Amino acid sequence: MGKINGCLKCLFVFFNVLFAIVGCLLIYGSIKSTAHSQQMSAFGGPSLGWSWVVAIGVLGISCLGIYAGLSEKPIALKIFAGFMGIGMVIMMIFGIITVVTRNKVKDNFQTIAADVAKSIKEDKDLKGMLEALQASAQCCGVVKPEDWGNEIPDSCECKTTYMGVCRSKPQGMNGPTQIYKKACSDFILDVLNLVFSLAMGLFFAFAVTALLGLLISILMIHQVKRHDNAGGASIAMRGY
Repeated sequence: MGKINGCLKCLFVFFNVLFAIVGCLLIYGSIKSTAHSQQMSAFGGPSLGWSWVVAIGVLGISCLGIYAGLSEKPIALKIFAGFMGIGMVIMMIFGIITVVTRNKVKDNFQTIAADVAKSIKEDKDLKGMLEALQASAQCCGVVKPEDWGNEIPDSCECKTTYMGVCRSKPQGMNGPTQIYKKACSDFILDVLNLVFSLAMGLFFAFAVTALLGLLISILMIHQVKRHDNAGGASIAMRGY
């Protein structure tokens, strides 16, 4: 018979296995998102460094939890409980920082977008990224089509038949007759809002989960100690 309640032990191991899978998915998502990190950082978006820290941390701590639950060793459970307490505090801090950063980015976004728009003609890499973004996101210009000067690129050409998506090119400019009505800054701001919202939800959800993990691990430690103390008392009574 184990030292820990069987149902509690199975539940503990199951959720750690589940979060280990989540950690693997987060690592995969971080790898896939690396290709777009330069475009987002150019507009003041968050760096992906934090995502790697969270992904590896979730996977590592989940593996520790699986070992602690299966082995029923007090030292492993105490280390796991310590990580849960530290993780809860860190996740709360990250969540608050994400909220502050989101508000700061939203307040400064138009200034950042205007600065990027001014450097389009001088930066070939930025120009290439913007053209690729226009073709995929169906937008034109960082803030407005005039960001391109007198020559609107073909990536701004609007070929869709949906109402409200296309507009006529500004007078006096060369390029496609019909261009996308939406500015790329609007699309990027929508993506940034989505990323920040997901990050906040993730951090606060992990904080609550860490609190539950801390409470469950403390309960498991208590059960192990009670089992060991009961065994020691029984042996002492037999000796007497």
